[in-house]
Amino acid sequence: MTVTRIGEAVRRKEDHRFITGKGQYTDDISRPGQAHAYFLRSPHAHARIRKIDTSAAAAMPGVVGILTGAELAEDKIGDLICGWMIHSKDGSPMKMGSHPALAKGKVRYVGDHVAVVIAESLDQAKDAASAIEVDYELLPAVAELATAQDAKTPLVHDEIPANTAFAWHLGDKAATDAAFARAHHVTKLDIVNQRLVPNPMEPRAAIGDYDSGNDAFTLWTTSQNPHVARLVLSAFVGIAPEHKLRVIAPDVGGGFGSKIFIYAEETVCAWASKRVGRPVKWTSDRSEAFLSDAHGRDHITHAELALDDKGKILGMKVATRANMGAYLSTFASSIPTYLYATLLSGQYDIPAIYCEVDAVYTTTTPVDAYRGAGRPEATFVVERLAEVAARELSLDPADFRKRNFVKKFPHTTPVIMTYDAGNYRASLDKAMEIADVKGFGKRRRESARHGKLRGLGYSCYIEACGIAPSQAVGSLGAGVGLWESAEVRVNPTGNVEVLTGSHSHGQGHETTFAQLVSSRLGIPIENVVVVHGDTDKVQFGMGTYGSRSGAVGMSAIVKALDKVEAKAKKIAAHILEAAEGDVEFADGKFTVAGTDRSIDFASVALNAYVAHKFPTSEIEPGLKEGAFYDPTNFTFPAGTHICEVEVDPDTGKTTIANWTAVDDFGVVINPMIVEGQVHGGIAQGVGQALLEGATYDKDGQLMTGSYMDYTMPRADDLPSFKMAFTETRCPSNPLGIKGCGEAGAIAAPAAVINAITDALGTEAVPMPARPSTVWQVVQQTGAARTAAE
Repeated sequence: MTVTRIGEAVRRKEDHRFITGKGQYTDDISRPGQAHAYFLRSPHAHARIRKIDTSAAAAMPGVVGILTGAELAEDKIGDLICGWMIHSKDGSPMKMGSHPALAKGKVRYVGDHVAVVIAESLDQAKDAASAIEVDYELLPAVAELATAQDAKTPLVHDEIPANTAFAWHLGDKAATDAAFARAHHVTKLDIVNQRLVPNPMEPRAAIGDYDSGNDAFTLWTTSQNPHVARLVLSAFVGIAPEHKLRVIAPDVGGGFGSKIFIYAEETVCAWASKRVGRPVKWTSDRSEAFLSDAHGRDHITHAELALDDKGKILGMKVATRANMGAYLSTFASSIPTYLYATLLSGQYDIPAIYCEVDAVYTTTTPVDAYRGAGRPEATFVVERLAEVAARELSLDPADFRKRNFVKKFPHTTPVIMTYDAGNYRASLDKAMEIADVKGFGKRRRESARHGKLRGLGYSCYIEACGIAPSQAVGSLGAGVGLWESAEVRVNPTGNVEVLTGSHSHGQGHETTFAQLVSSRLGIPIENVVVVHGDTDKVQFGMGTYGSRSGAVGMSAIVKALDKVEAKAKKIAAHILEAAEGDVEFADGKFTVAGTDRSIDFASVALNAYVAHKFPTSEIEPGLKEGAFYDPTNFTFPAGTHICEVEVDPDTGKTTIANWTAVDDFGVVINPMIVEGQVHGGIAQGVGQALLEGATYDKDGQLMTGSYMDYTMPRADDLPSFKMAFTETRCPSNPLGIKGCGEAGAIAAPAAVINAITDALGTEAVPMPARPSTVWQVVQQTGAARTAAE
């Protein structure tokens, strides 16, 4: 057993149980006497419910109970909420349509929850659901974002005019208008950032178990933030008082944002377990997931960039319509506003920016955070504008970026954010060197000799991570503070339990958090265990999303370790009969300065609990400390990704020939895990750029509801990635780290589309750039002939 240090590429501790099939996911859990839930979902995008007849279904074999919105109302179970208040330009609060866990009077998308059947087996529940008779009055669907606000379009929520949740803005309109008035050149771009389905490896699942003896509930669920789930279900939905509801999120197989939210299914499972007197289990199948997991992205944007005669950016205008789907999901309102518009400055020193966002209801699945959450949408706008502007001005795209980069820090953008540290040119220069940009012309000519088109695309992204501090997000409308908590428990034998309010669903926290403790205390990493995901074991925490686990979660652990070390020094001083100020701690040993007197950490831990050698009137026995950490700023990871593609004009197939990623994540705890996170993010970003897209027909039916129609990236769609790091320490947390989990997904779409448009010589390439789409562009523009010439 060895001590591990920050910066070492340590293999993940948790992988052994995962790859040997010993993980414990929600679906692996069975409760004594449990029944199975199956949800009857609306087959219509928009309809009034005249009547639900469950009599025939209730008489079928194995049926334990059938519940509808009527029973939900009878038990005074509240609506699902959106936890981030946004105000429109006129100062009015956003308009939230009612969102019951089981439909009351109306369904608003295909997949909306009409009733739940609870039976002895899942097959029996499904059979019974097919026997429920629902009398629907069909209403026109509102499936098109482009026309959803039109005067003649039906209302998704009768009380919300023009299907508009809010009409929001950010920035200085007058200053931006003035910048455009003096511009030498204006670049204009219309962008569709298409809807995506998250598709984590593990579908969502929930088990509700009511204990009548203690009048208490336990909910096992696939959640990225179990404490927030408990808070919402207690304080707003009204399942039970907080101290009577335990939420456990065991092993979770991926989230990508889609498991942040409070969904109808987990709400119903908890409530129904009391109603029927049995534990109630539900596990989504993949078809249900396509319909009911919160989708991502779905923006229509018009953007303009004003430039002077030297290619310096003067201002930016952005107008976006963001599809919210049928209801406002838990954090939905923050995604196209404060997680989007605040990043529109990118890495660039832009004097004036003005952004308007209309959040629009449609009869489609609700839209919320998906990996990157607003930052990919912003980066796509900024980096497409930068690329097109450079081309229109006949400037090298890299040189254009360099002349517009922010160069002095801290830097406050015109859209709220204060970038605290960075060196954007260093990342771009390093990426260009690794990608051999100088040799690109030769490779392009070689491709042309074989009848192929080769293109190079840049994406210089920035993101805001940590999703904190609490005062800042509170001033922007967040309903909760976004600090994090930690507790470090040192046992008498010197091994350590770390209890964290963060949650791991693939990020490797059990390794990196233990690595931090091992490095700090000088004990073997094997002697550290990380505990998370159980509201009865772990103090209140805010969970994992927005690349916050390192910058915020690990910083809370550092604060707790500071307290552990301080107390341990007091104990060591008594044992070594020295002044506390003379005791030094390094490499797992407490030493009296200038002497050979020392004691190791494990011995101090034992003495802390034996308590023979220090006055308990001065020092309490034990060695356990907790801390809460609220950072002073967001963190700002940034970097450059360069994508090189080869396009076959005869088939439209795009092949990614090379990918270079140079990222500045501040201090890197475990480079192997960070590289894995970036690989996964790039894969998802490439998926959006080339393959993925959720589409609805005019009747609101999801046309891409399975893997037959929704194309996920495969291994052979991706090249081997060339990766490197630059480092500027983050000054707003004690570890100097910035966050890495979303970077690849943020950078990749713009890099790919910039490369394809470079290859084809036209900007008219929408996402996803599937072969059929690219082939049509080639035919329309004559790109193949131009390349040959």
